Amino acid sequence: MRVFLKYTISLLTLDVIIFFLGSLILSKTGAVFMSGDFLLLLFFFNLITLTHLYIFFRGQTRDPGSSILYTLVSVSLKLLLEMVLALIWFIVIKKTSRASLYIFFVLYLTLAMFSLFVILKTLKNKSLKKEILF
Repeated sequence: MRVFLKYTISLLTLDVIIFFLGSLILSKTGAVFMSGDFLLLLFFFNLITLTHLYIFFRGQTRDPGSSILYTLVSVSLKLLLEMVLALIWFIVIKKTSRASLYIFFVLYLTLAMFSLFVILKTLKNKSLKKEILF
């Protein structure tokens, strides 16, 4: 779980950078009313990403057969939770302005790329071919 803590600190560092850049951009464009939406989305995307990383790294400590299952579950759960967040954000709360769409998809892509890099870096040292064979 030491690796999980390392990537959690990396995620929090990325969040601070995103927060300051987002606040700077929102203040320059005059969309100060979007800062609450920005913080809310950042919080929920971080919660989803931390859940995803926790399940993924929990599976890496297990035997090779179940680590594949944990990886698939973590990626599937991340996708499902982000789809539910999008459904709630756009349909239930009706945040469909152009600025809200930009904020949502920039945060989505940034944290999805972070998750992808974490998974690829972790699995680079671990071969899945040996684990899939019976």
